[in-house]
Amino acid sequence: MKTANFTPILILSGMFFLMIFSSVGDSATFDEVAHIPAGFSYLTQKDGRLNPEHPPLIKEFTALPLFFLNLNSDFVKQNFWTLKNVNDRQWAAGNYFLYEAGNDPDKILFWSRLPIIILTIIFGFITFWWTKKNYGLNPALLTLFLYALSPTFLAHGRFVTTDLGAALAFFLSTIFFIWFLDKNDKKSAIYFGVVFGFSLLVKFSLIILLPFFLILLICPPALAMLKALRAGKLFKNWKPARPAGGLKIENLIFASLIALTVIYIFYIPLTWNYSIEQNLADAHYTLGTYKTAKFAPQFAFTLISNKWTQPLGQYLHGFLMVAHRTAGGNNAYFWGEISSKGWVSYFPTLFLTKEQIGLIILILLSIIIVLKNKSKFKDPKTLIFLAFIAYYWAWSLWSPLNIGIRHILPTLPFIYILISKPIIVWLNVNRIKKLFVSVVFAWMALEISFVFPYFVSYFNAFAGGYKNGYKIATDSNYDWGQDLKRLKIWMQKNNVEEIYLDYFGGGSPKYYLGSSFKPWYSAKGFLPIPSPIENRRIYLAVSINILSGAQAKPVGELVVREEDSYNWLKDKKPFARAGSSIFIFQF
Repeated sequence: MKTANFTPILILSGMFFLMIFSSVGDSATFDEVAHIPAGFSYLTQKDGRLNPEHPPLIKEFTALPLFFLNLNSDFVKQNFWTLKNVNDRQWAAGNYFLYEAGNDPDKILFWSRLPIIILTIIFGFITFWWTKKNYGLNPALLTLFLYALSPTFLAHGRFVTTDLGAALAFFLSTIFFIWFLDKNDKKSAIYFGVVFGFSLLVKFSLIILLPFFLILLICPPALAMLKALRAGKLFKNWKPARPAGGLKIENLIFASLIALTVIYIFYIPLTWNYSIEQNLADAHYTLGTYKTAKFAPQFAFTLISNKWTQPLGQYLHGFLMVAHRTAGGNNAYFWGEISSKGWVSYFPTLFLTKEQIGLIILILLSIIIVLKNKSKFKDPKTLIFLAFIAYYWAWSLWSPLNIGIRHILPTLPFIYILISKPIIVWLNVNRIKKLFVSVVFAWMALEISFVFPYFVSYFNAFAGGYKNGYKIATDSNYDWGQDLKRLKIWMQKNNVEEIYLDYFGGGSPKYYLGSSFKPWYSAKGFLPIPSPIENRRIYLAVSINILSGAQAKPVGELVVREEDSYNWLKDKKPFARAGSSIFIFQF
């Protein structure tokens, strides 16, 4: 028993240290520049004008330690505070807060990321606890092992973004909704309403759970599933739910009102010092180009115009920004192409190449086990989890927003749980099977140790490893700007006093490299090569995200101009790399 209690602590401690020590070497990623100052400004200024396209909960949570750092943060006095362009405003605020106000950006990054890392560990414990309560200790340990060795969680459980929080919110919302279905009473409605309300304060995309929950309520297979839930205990130690009758509609309405109340209360402080005039001006700027459902922006403007409804108006403002952006897509690189319309094969390919091969083997093995022993694995929770994974993946495949495997992060814990029980049942048969799975586990652990600290750039052997994964996809899959500090270290080790740089990310070349770097980009043409008499080398560093996009084949209406294509680098191999994502060329 003592060993059983110690093992989860050991696994989560290992995960914690992997994330901490890898995070220290990472410079600011692209999105962190917007999220970090936004969260701090919400707490200090009581004003939600920065980064409204993401709800505030995670950003405020990560900003809490910054209160103790005595930081310069006179946002209100800066020109960007009233900048008309809402999008430019957040980047200007981020660059000022991190690099121009006299603060230590590395200290800010460390203390902002620490709450996210702690939340990742808490999520792992919750996953373990829930699996243990419902399936037993060994499946719970296997689930936790897969969670802790997930390169996707190790990469994105360290950054100040909403991705990790969204995955946790999806998990908790689904679990509490299942409980709500099972109990069908006021108490479960209150708990579900509060959890779902806080979930909607983490990421706007969690709104897609509403159709999923409605499907579970109204479609015939779901009703049959609900009867199965009520035929016996859904969770151990819970009293059986009422055996007859459908879900009380008043309980569902009650839960919805609670969720709405949570959102309203949480957004009140964000509008205390955010004047209605400025809020309306910002909303008109961001939503003025809405082409479909124009009544929605008008409704948002109406809500913002009244101080009592302004909090809900600001929430709707952010939600509509995300909906508008999702519909329009985002320029992304994928397997030699660049497009804003997305690819159906994008997420399946990334799952097969950015998750460990060991996990894929275990998934296939668990499918075979379940198909051979269907009677042992008839569990209503399994059906709901499978339905959620299918629903979320269908939504992801349909969406044109292809900017990283982090967007399917919410489905991974459900996958780990689903494969844990069949694998454990299978392992109880003989020692040879245990040896086989032990080898798979050891392989997965070694692979993570070998890729440390480049978790963002992880790709498995199907893609040629982390050094070649950029050929499949970039952006947050490979190059998010995390290696700028490693470029500085490379220059110091190699006595490079000057470098031309085309950088993508949230770091500041001026701050880290000072006068040693010269900004460059493709349209500037070939570098000014020194004469033979000077007898010196010159170096060009280019973020692979920029280089891949420039040299990719445009799809659809996208056009890459000849001068932006880095044609003069196509036949030249990089001389070195800074970290995994910045290519260095020597001339």
